[in-house]
Amino acid sequence: MSRLPAPRSEFSRREFLAGVAAGGALIMLHPFSAHAATNQAHLRIMETTDIHVNLLPYDYYADKANDTMGLSRTASLIDAVRKEATNSMLIDNGDLLQGSPMGDYVAYERGMKDGDLHPVMKGMNLLGYECSTLGNHEFNYGLSFLDKVLAGANFPFVCANLIRGTTLASNPRDDKLYLKPYVILDRKIKDGASAEQPIRIGVIGFVPPQIMVWDLKNLEGNVQTRDIVEAAKAWAPQIREEGADIVIALSHSGIDVKQGDRMENASFFVAGVDGIDAVFTGHQHLVFPGKKDFQSLAGVDTEKGTLQGKPAVMGGFWGSHMGLIDLLLERDGSKWRVVSATSEARPIYERVDNKNKAKVGDDKRIIAALEQDHQATLAYVRRPVGKTSAPLYSYFALVADDPSVQIVNQAQSWYLKDILKSTQWKGMPLLSAAAPFKAGGRNGADYYTDVPAGDIAIKNVADLYLYPNTVRAVEITGAEVREWLEMSAGIFNHIEPGKADQPLINTDFPSYNFDVIDGVTYRIDLSQPPKYDAKGGVANAGSNRIVDLKFDGKPIDPAAKFVVATNNYRAGGGGNFPGINASKIIYEAPDTNRDVIVRYVVSEGTINPSADGNWSFVPLPGASVVFETGPRAKDFIAEVKSLKIEPAGGGEAGFAKYRITL
Repeated sequence: MSRLPAPRSEFSRREFLAGVAAGGALIMLHPFSAHAATNQAHLRIMETTDIHVNLLPYDYYADKANDTMGLSRTASLIDAVRKEATNSMLIDNGDLLQGSPMGDYVAYERGMKDGDLHPVMKGMNLLGYECSTLGNHEFNYGLSFLDKVLAGANFPFVCANLIRGTTLASNPRDDKLYLKPYVILDRKIKDGASAEQPIRIGVIGFVPPQIMVWDLKNLEGNVQTRDIVEAAKAWAPQIREEGADIVIALSHSGIDVKQGDRMENASFFVAGVDGIDAVFTGHQHLVFPGKKDFQSLAGVDTEKGTLQGKPAVMGGFWGSHMGLIDLLLERDGSKWRVVSATSEARPIYERVDNKNKAKVGDDKRIIAALEQDHQATLAYVRRPVGKTSAPLYSYFALVADDPSVQIVNQAQSWYLKDILKSTQWKGMPLLSAAAPFKAGGRNGADYYTDVPAGDIAIKNVADLYLYPNTVRAVEITGAEVREWLEMSAGIFNHIEPGKADQPLINTDFPSYNFDVIDGVTYRIDLSQPPKYDAKGGVANAGSNRIVDLKFDGKPIDPAAKFVVATNNYRAGGGGNFPGINASKIIYEAPDTNRDVIVRYVVSEGTINPSADGNWSFVPLPGASVVFETGPRAKDFIAEVKSLKIEPAGGGEAGFAKYRITL
């Protein structure tokens, strides 16, 4: 059994109680630096977040075991805390239903009938969750599917900013919500004298408002969203009015200190709402508190784990960590109040000799309960659909034209060309935009597409295209094509000529926003600063990184019209690309991009995914850049003909570092 964490600071019992009596700072002391007094109690609240149907330590894309993931492993941490603690509770922060082939198998192959129990609910019911909220990926398969899944939960789901219908009330409290905005859990906790005392715990939940862009097809006309912070400010006082002793927020929303309307990552400002005692965050697939993420943000303490002084935690993704907030509560008359708190994110694995090593074993109950679902998923992902004449990999997708992106663009163009030939757009030039999903290291050094030449199975297609997006076609001008590419080029840092080993990639810019547009040729001038920042804001209005942009071998006409094949996320405004939004959509396909790739592979029999080299960097005399990628990149370095790439040593956390001479 793991033991209680050591105090960060040593205090005497007298100092501890003096601080409590004075009403001390919220994170004044570690709650285990002294025993709870008779009128005090410890409450340990555990969080999972962004499970994405990764219930077992198995990577279905790679078809092999993986020690960095799996709710069955996180469950062992949960069990350990329950054995350590007198008082504990378990909550989840959303993004449960999509993200691994098991989720796709249930949604597309097995289906959900009334009364069916989703594998996620099998696992969560076994572990005894007390509450959850919705993540943005809960809506990927539609509201009917979601409703059937939630019906199998033995615990409530809450969401205070998802409105049924299309009308927002003038007062958020009058909204007709899709789910309960909050629950108040009446529980018993043992105090320092081991006497049971009643406590009322309020739990409120939030989802990113951007689901109305990301899943417009599934949600338009059915639901609407409200700003997270606006909803929090409206509902938190009511939870207190109804008698909650403490209030915790399940915020499926990340951490950002730049305030704005309808923020995607609003948890920092949720923490600032009066009446909320602790915030459980997620969505960004990062870890908080910790030494790596969210450093140097004002009001964010990455050591203590606080946002605006309130305890907060983000427990990684796919079960990689269990988030834990420890509260020291004190009885104030008939009510409890928080007098001290700490937070931590406990990992299920560690890095030893540049390898991942499990820190805990599996909860055998979950393994047994999901064995049938596991075997069915394996059969589903191993089904061959065609062949590839060359390997598909994404190790160099951010630095050179790439075969894993190339095949997606080929499939999208193939699909839309046939559809548009009988429409008014039949004679218009057709381009295609796609981005590498498994690149940039967001989810670890092994998180890259790597499909050998030979048979292609469904698991390989899912590996190429992670999300169940649907195909869209937009009509834009040549000038808008250029700005689309300018936004994509924001992933690169500003590079100085004559300077060696400059970091190439802006790690704040997600790889899924690095669109490559096929059907045109272009070069990227890194000596120019990025025109747009990672959120689509204008950073350097006069900058133009995209040069030599050509269509059909000639400079592109800014006024010419083009049809671009893309997905519902990008076409609906996802990523904040300049000028790209739902008003530009001319065709909404009923098929997912993933299904289109499968159909393309079946149609071709054998595909040739070799990149055509339609984009490259402008040479910069005397300059070199470095970037990190997966360690298996060494097996494919010779295939990248357009660049001089050489090893530059080892990176952190298992990554390999490479150098490009520009």
